[in-house]
Amino acid sequence: MATSPLLRRYGTSRAAALAALETAHRAGDLILVGRHPGRPPAGLAWVIRSRILTGAAYLRLLLVAGRRQRTGLGSLLLTEAESRARRSANHMVLLAITDNAGARRFYERHGYRCVGSLPAFAVAGIDEALYVKTLRPHGERLPA
Repeated sequence: MATSPLLRRYGTSRAAALAALETAHRAGDLILVGRHPGRPPAGLAWVIRSRILTGAAYLRLLLVAGRRQRTGLGSLLLTEAESRARRSANHMVLLAITDNAGARRFYERHGYRCVGSLPAFAVAGIDEALYVKTLRPHGERLPA
């Protein structure tokens, strides 16, 4: 997955990706890994929990190895990430590259709606769309 076109587009090296995941793990972020025993990881979901935006969680990264795309692994990881985030968040938010039509359709099929665009927000030259999905009905209280 370190050779992912998505990570390359953001200029992320294998070393930088591993360092970011180690930092995320130490910070208590949710990191889900899809793999078969004895095989390299085939997918990854990284969620940052937050108390901002009325209790939103941020899907920082959903990545599936090229050979495992279109097998349902991405859907499985996303569903599990939402389930776990729902314990402490009302909404899930994410950014998708504007010209990545496949990713945008994927998120829309899973109930996300585009609520705005962020031109060159994270990286110069990459335009992103902001997506949100409600994880729990309005008025339902988060666990204490």
